[in-house]
Amino acid sequence: MECPVTPAKKNTAWSLIRLFWVSQERWPARGLLALIVAMNLAIVYINVRLNSWSAQFYNALESKDTAHFRPLLLSFTTLALGYIVLAVYALYFKQMLGFRWRRWLTADYLHRWLGEHAFYRIERDRLADNPDQRIADDLQSLATTTLALSLDLLSTVVTLVSFVVILWSLAGPLLAHVAGHAVSIPGYMVWAAAAYALLGSFAMHRFGRPLVGVNYQQQRVEANFRFGLVRLRENAESIALYDGARAEAAHAATLFERIRDNWRLVMRYTKRLTLVSSLYGQIAVVLPLALAAPRYFAGAFSFGVLIQIGRAFDTVSDSLSWFINSYATLAEWRATVNRLCEFRDLLEAPPPEAGGIELRMAEGAAVRTHGLQIALPNGQPLLRVPDLRIARGGRWLVRGPSGAGKSTLLRALCGLWHFGSGSIVRPAAHVLFVPQRSYLPLGSLRDVLAYPDAASAHDDAAYQEVLGAVGLAPLAASLDEQTSWSSRLSPGEQQRLAFARVLLQRPELLVLDEATSALDPAAEHALYALLLQRLPEVTLISVAHREALQAFHPHTVDLAPGAAGKGGAPMQYAPA
Repeated sequence: MECPVTPAKKNTAWSLIRLFWVSQERWPARGLLALIVAMNLAIVYINVRLNSWSAQFYNALESKDTAHFRPLLLSFTTLALGYIVLAVYALYFKQMLGFRWRRWLTADYLHRWLGEHAFYRIERDRLADNPDQRIADDLQSLATTTLALSLDLLSTVVTLVSFVVILWSLAGPLLAHVAGHAVSIPGYMVWAAAAYALLGSFAMHRFGRPLVGVNYQQQRVEANFRFGLVRLRENAESIALYDGARAEAAHAATLFERIRDNWRLVMRYTKRLTLVSSLYGQIAVVLPLALAAPRYFAGAFSFGVLIQIGRAFDTVSDSLSWFINSYATLAEWRATVNRLCEFRDLLEAPPPEAGGIELRMAEGAAVRTHGLQIALPNGQPLLRVPDLRIARGGRWLVRGPSGAGKSTLLRALCGLWHFGSGSIVRPAAHVLFVPQRSYLPLGSLRDVLAYPDAASAHDDAAYQEVLGAVGLAPLAASLDEQTSWSSRLSPGEQQRLAFARVLLQRPELLVLDEATSALDPAAEHALYALLLQRLPEVTLISVAHREALQAFHPHTVDLAPGAAGKGGAPMQYAPA
C-alpha cells in the first residue's frame, strides 16, 4: 500500500468563487450584487459630473464671476451628499453580501471537513496545516477580498471609459514637428496616461511578484504560532507540573523566529512595492499639468479646463493603474486562494485508503471479521487478526503488549482505519467508542455529559443520577456551569464522566480503549460492574492490560505485532 499523498490540484480560483453564485443562495446574492453594482455606477456618474463642475468652478474663480459661484457651491453640495449616501450604503450592502458569502462558504467547508471523517483523516495523515485557520480566516478573506476587488475593478473599468472620452475631447491633439513636418497626435493625453500606467504596471509586477509566495508562507507560520499558544493554554497544568515553562518559551520563540524570518521577506518586497508606487504617484501629480501646459499657454483652453484635464488625466491614469494599486491585495488574495484550493482538493479527494479494509453494516448482525490484516499508512503490516464472531451481548477483552495494534484494531472496528485488507461486519446499531481520554467539549456539564447528543436529550434527574452512580455526585450541582471541564477534572474524574455518558446513551455496541487506566483497581471494578448491571445486553469490547478485567469478559483475544491473534479460553463472568 502506498503512502497517502496530496491529490493533484483540480480546484481553481474560478471554481472556488462560482460555488456560492450557483448555490441555493444565488438569487438573493445576485439581487444584492445588482443593487451594489447600480450604486457603484451611480457613484461613477457623480464623479463625471464633479469633473465637469470643477471646470465651471475654477473658471468662475478666475473670472471673479460671483453670479455663478453660489449656484456652483449648491450644485457641489447636492452632488457631494448624493455621493456620501451612495458610498455609505454601497459599503453597507457590500459587507452584507460578503458576510452571506462567508457564511455559506463556512457551512460548506465545515460540512465537507466534518463529513466522512475527513477532519480525522487530514489530521491523522498530516495532509494540510491548520485547517482551522483556513476555515476561520481564509474563507473570510476570500469572500470579502474577492467582492471588493471585483466591484472595484468594475467601477474602474466604467470610470476609465467615461473619463477617456472626457480627456480625449478636452485635451485635443498635440501638434509636433518631426524632421520639418508637422505631426498631429489626437488624444495624446490618453496615450500618455496609458503608456505611463503600462510602465508602472510592469515595474510593479517585476518587483512585487515574490509577494504571493511570501504571503502564503506568512499565513502558515502565523497560524502555527497561534496553534502553539493554544496548545500551551490547553495543557497549562501538565506543563506547570513538568516545570516546562522554559521549554515552552523556547518553542514559542522558535515559532516566532519563523514569523520574523518570513516577515523580513514581506518587508523587503513591500519596500520595493512602496518605492515603485510612491515614485509612480508623485510623478503623476505633475505629469498631466506638464503635458497640458503647452496648449494652455497657447490659449487653447481656460484655467478651469486645465484643472479639469488634470483631474481627468489622474482618473484615467488611476484606472489604468488598478493593477498597480491593488497589487499587494492581489498577492494576498492569490495566496489565500491557493490555500483554499489545496484544502478543497483534499476534502473532495477520495480517501487514500479506499479499497483497503471493507466495513459493512448489517441489521442485527454480530461483529464479524474475515481475513483482517491491519497495516500502517505506508503499507507496513501491523497486525493479522483471526476470524472473529462476537455475538450480540458478547464481552471480549483484547490484550497485547504496547505497539501490538490494539487501539488500531478498535479504530478499524469503528470505521476510522482502512489501511490493510479483509472485511469487518458490524451491527447497524448505536455504537459508542470510549478512548483512554474522552473528548470533553466546551460548554456546560450537561453539554459534556450528553455529547454528541443535545443537552435537552436528557432531564436533570437523569444527569444527577448517573453522576451519583459513577462517584461524581458533588458535580450534580454544577450542571449549568460553563468551564473547560477537560482542565478542571482530573484524568480519573474524566474517565468516570465517560462512564456516566455511557449510562446515559445506552449504546448497543460499546468499545472501551483503556477507558479505566487512570482509576485504581477498586474503582475500575466498581464501574465495570455498574456498567454490566445497567446494560446487561450491551456488546462489549475492551482493550486493557490489567488481569482483573478478565472477570468481566468471557472471551479474550491476545494480539502480537505482525502475528495472528489467538482466541483465549472462555472464562466465566462472576458478578461483583
